[in-house]
Amino acid sequence: MNLRIPGPTPLPDNVLQIMSKQMINHRGVEFGQILNSVTENFKTLFQTKNDIFVYTTSGTGGLEAAVVNTLSPGDKVLAVVIGVFGERFAQIAEVYGADVTRLVFEFGTGADPDKVKQALDADPSIKAVLVTHNETSTGVTNDLEALAKVIKSYDKLLLVDAISSLGCIDLKVDAWKCDVVVTGSQKGWMAPPGAAMLSFSAKAWEAVEKSKMPKFYFDAKKAKSYLEKNQTPWTPGVPTFYALHVALNELVKEGLDSIFARHIKTAQKTRDGLKAMGLTLFAEPKYASNTISSVKVTDGLDGIKLLKILLDEHDTVIAGGQANLGGKIFRVGHLGYVVESEIDAVLEALKQALPKAGFKA
Repeated sequence: MNLRIPGPTPLPDNVLQIMSKQMINHRGVEFGQILNSVTENFKTLFQTKNDIFVYTTSGTGGLEAAVVNTLSPGDKVLAVVIGVFGERFAQIAEVYGADVTRLVFEFGTGADPDKVKQALDADPSIKAVLVTHNETSTGVTNDLEALAKVIKSYDKLLLVDAISSLGCIDLKVDAWKCDVVVTGSQKGWMAPPGAAMLSFSAKAWEAVEKSKMPKFYFDAKKAKSYLEKNQTPWTPGVPTFYALHVALNELVKEGLDSIFARHIKTAQKTRDGLKAMGLTLFAEPKYASNTISSVKVTDGLDGIKLLKILLDEHDTVIAGGQANLGGKIFRVGHLGYVVESEIDAVLEALKQALPKAGFKA
């Protein structure tokens, strides 16, 4: 099957093989060595010297961990929303009692740093800003460097959803002064679902000490104290750690510049191929993501029928639109372990399926 959704992503053979290894003592020396290796490799790939913790949870759990460890009920929070997952981040903060103001941008575009500045000027009491680096629901990558420059000029806490960007798209955690950054194993890391990784800056730790939101499983203080003993507080997803151990070694060996260039090249190939068929891309070109391409459903195309034809006749899986974009766009993932021949196969399948689904270019 050619799985071209924004996650979970396909896995290399050596990662699949290591996951069949027998279980080990998660309080023992061998697991401790794996945990330390994974943590140090993540520091390299996050481009940070900050503390990093690996939680056995989904990416959404990672976002919840970012919120509950740094905020308190009643804290004023600015949520920069450019899609479904930006809205999810805002909802998590609200559920725990934060006073959330949403700054919503038209879906398909990125956030305007000047408007973020205006929002921070309008309410100096805002404590933290929530930003999605890469929004898979729309195929958009925010200019996080520019947004961070504005946000940090006001000395606000910056919490970043980098679930679908880290490991694929350049994100300089330390240089851009990001305080908590969240990613997930099933995206660009060539590993299965089951782990969320978070980095905490010195400013984030100051917020942790003041945070009054309830937490138990996601408590960063517990994670830190156990990491000092080469352990996790709770039972980890051992097979996912096996996978990360192998995959991260490969990624560090490849190097960040090569990783980023590979994703740029694959994304451009995908976008060029889609446009050549007469399709219209949804994301504004300057913000187009290098991990997923979004396409408008136009010219008689039945998006739901298209997905079914691709699956039934071409063994190819792409993603439809989410929430209010359901039936209005489809999305092609090109992140993590993907080679150009797989993109060629997707484009050929689309070329054959589009007319059957009603598309009249």
